[in-house]
Amino acid sequence: MVEKQQKKFLTVAPFECAWRNDLRFREAGRGCVAFEAFAHNDVTVVFREHVGSQHYHYKRDNSPHYTVILGSHRNRRLKIEVDGKTVVDAAGIGLCCSSAFQSYWISIYDGLISIGKGRYPFQNLVFEWLDSNPNCSVQYVGLSSWDKHVGYRNVNVLPLTQNHISLWKHVNGGEYEGDEDGVEEMENESRHHENWGLQNFLESWELSDIFFIVGEEEKTVPAHKVILAASGNFGSSLCNQDVIQLQDVSYPVLRAFLQYIYTGHTKILESQLNSLRALSLKYEVMPLVKQCEEITERFKLNKKLFDSGKNVEISYPSSKIHCGTTFPSGLPLNMQRLEQFLITGEYSDVDIYIGGHGLVAQPHKIILGLWSVPFLKMFTNGMSESISSKALLQDVPLEAFKAMLEFMYYGELNKEDTMDIDTLLLQLLLLADQFGVTLLHQECCKKLLECLSEDAVCPILQVISSVPPCKLIEETCAKKFSMHFDYCTTASIDFVLLDEATFSKILKHPDLTVTSEERVLNAILLWCMQAKEFYVWDVVDEMILNSAPELLFGERFQSINYLLPFVRFPLLPYALLKKLERSGLSRMIPTFDFLVKEAICYLEFGLANPQGDRKEFVLVLAVPFQDILTLRFWSQGLTREHPLPGLGLKMAYPVNCMLQRICVSTSSPISRHTDPKVLVSRTYQGTSFAGPRIEDGKNCTWWIIDIGQDHQLMCNYYTLRQDGSRAYIRSWNFQGSLDGKTWTNLRVHENDQTMCKPGQFASWPIIGPNALLPFRFFRVILTAPTTDDTNPWNFCICFLELYGYFH
Repeated sequence: MVEKQQKKFLTVAPFECAWRNDLRFREAGRGCVAFEAFAHNDVTVVFREHVGSQHYHYKRDNSPHYTVILGSHRNRRLKIEVDGKTVVDAAGIGLCCSSAFQSYWISIYDGLISIGKGRYPFQNLVFEWLDSNPNCSVQYVGLSSWDKHVGYRNVNVLPLTQNHISLWKHVNGGEYEGDEDGVEEMENESRHHENWGLQNFLESWELSDIFFIVGEEEKTVPAHKVILAASGNFGSSLCNQDVIQLQDVSYPVLRAFLQYIYTGHTKILESQLNSLRALSLKYEVMPLVKQCEEITERFKLNKKLFDSGKNVEISYPSSKIHCGTTFPSGLPLNMQRLEQFLITGEYSDVDIYIGGHGLVAQPHKIILGLWSVPFLKMFTNGMSESISSKALLQDVPLEAFKAMLEFMYYGELNKEDTMDIDTLLLQLLLLADQFGVTLLHQECCKKLLECLSEDAVCPILQVISSVPPCKLIEETCAKKFSMHFDYCTTASIDFVLLDEATFSKILKHPDLTVTSEERVLNAILLWCMQAKEFYVWDVVDEMILNSAPELLFGERFQSINYLLPFVRFPLLPYALLKKLERSGLSRMIPTFDFLVKEAICYLEFGLANPQGDRKEFVLVLAVPFQDILTLRFWSQGLTREHPLPGLGLKMAYPVNCMLQRICVSTSSPISRHTDPKVLVSRTYQGTSFAGPRIEDGKNCTWWIIDIGQDHQLMCNYYTLRQDGSRAYIRSWNFQGSLDGKTWTNLRVHENDQTMCKPGQFASWPIIGPNALLPFRFFRVILTAPTTDDTNPWNFCICFLELYGYFH
């Protein structure tokens, strides 16, 4: 058999492969598989377009596929193969473990293969490699082996988009930017709380409500009723008294017993094993009873394996992936009992009241304190709740609080409770942030990203900007709003409730997509008026004739002068512009009048401001032609903000196309890996670098573009792309020149950490007075070594793109 289901894990025999229909990427070429593996070597995962057979082996596969091998060459190497050919063979000592299961994750995103250890994708990254010719059809995941059996368990396939990648990197981030000492102290406590668990309450008097008296010395050992009751059957001992007398039990045996309950593992002398079994049997902690009996049986079979003077280790057999803070995963606790205790309030030591709702729950302080620093402090730092059994919470949504309690007891979200994204899930996210329930916060973020709709972005944006750890959600909502601007500003009037910073961020977002600039004008006027219903600009025009602008726009009157320039008036029809010129808006608002007349001037005479014969262009294509590069420029039109290159330009209209020969030069001679044509081509190059030369006794590495003798560019933005290496630039200058000899710094980068992935695009604006200077030559030059220790002065980029006004 290829697969043997033993103790909830899958065993793959040598030279075979296990396939399951559910181990499939949701989107071809993009996905992540997380799993645990147990092996001496060669944990092998195959990715291909179709499911293979039971006796499939990647060495005999002629179809396109990727193979990742962890612990190759007797657990000393990490290998990646493409269609049977080795493309990566790197040192990776000890990747596999034959004594215990270890967690791994492997992701594929358009040819970028990332490999790491641990439960969460994109944390604890081990290796990353980018395929220059990516296979975007791979979809099925096969679990394979080499010459020894490999055990797999907890295999999960996760969806993967840019949002998910950012989010997985963001989880456990929980960064707060507080100015006060109290907030900074809470940050430190929250970071410490990430490694918090029930083990921290073992033999702790904090939040304890019962204690044992053991041995002849009558040693006192504190415990917690709800934890004991969830692990076994303590009968009336927990209900009727706060003390349990165990004079015939020694302290080491009781400690081992409690340690198993609180941590899931323990150790005890072989001579005390029977006493531990007897105590476990007395209180019906059956997993521990069973394990003690199994160990005793092994003693009888082979006494030489054990020495009565040594400790015997016992661990609770959990098949579930869990981290240190996930309660109750990995512990010998009965989930059904915990659920019942939450419902009935049995063993509760605190009554939770919510303003306006009265008594809403009777939970247990220890479980609340396990998850939440604020709750733990509330119950232990001398506040009224620490000496009382009552706690009153104000301004807390009832249903969201109940959902948070359920998460604390079950360790996961109730899927049925999170279907209404507009209300409950958003409230739950904010509540998790308020009480510092980090894992719940992460789960809410993931679900928000997975099911985010156009109707939800406004309610989310109204509240999310005040929560620092939710910046990713805020950015995603702003992007979705901008991409569906027409719908979001007409389907509901809620967008007028957004603050100015959020609304302006949407207006200048690079992904803003509109059917007409008139829609942008309408939205700005409605927002400034804080309108109660939707109407268009000509209705506002009628209203302004009967009311002063200061009264019509109220407290947002000053904002209209800031927001109106975001409307690209020159893109409006000429007839509409003439109508706007005669409107009351033009007569009453000087900024509006200026922008309209400027746009009319632009359409009538071809320029908005007399700055010479210049138009804004963006370099979008470069191809080799007769050994000289041929550049094509497309008119970018009037942009709301500097474009973001490399992300797709929705507003690039093919107007006034022109061809122009340019030259590209480098600091090192042309070679197979130093090709000027690559720099201005959109073809990805895995290895592309300029090498150093010695100038004035110093290393000097640069790329130069000459756009031609009769042309100049006022550059206001530029883009670089990293090649496939990890030689990331940190300090460099972007410069312009008229003669190729005297250089002017347009942007200086010092310890810039932007570049961090092979194949990454990155863009920077040119700001300040130098952005208005026209140049013929442009140069990027290293000013300090890269992150590569082998060739620190190689400038490894494979693409350069310039933006600005072309003459």
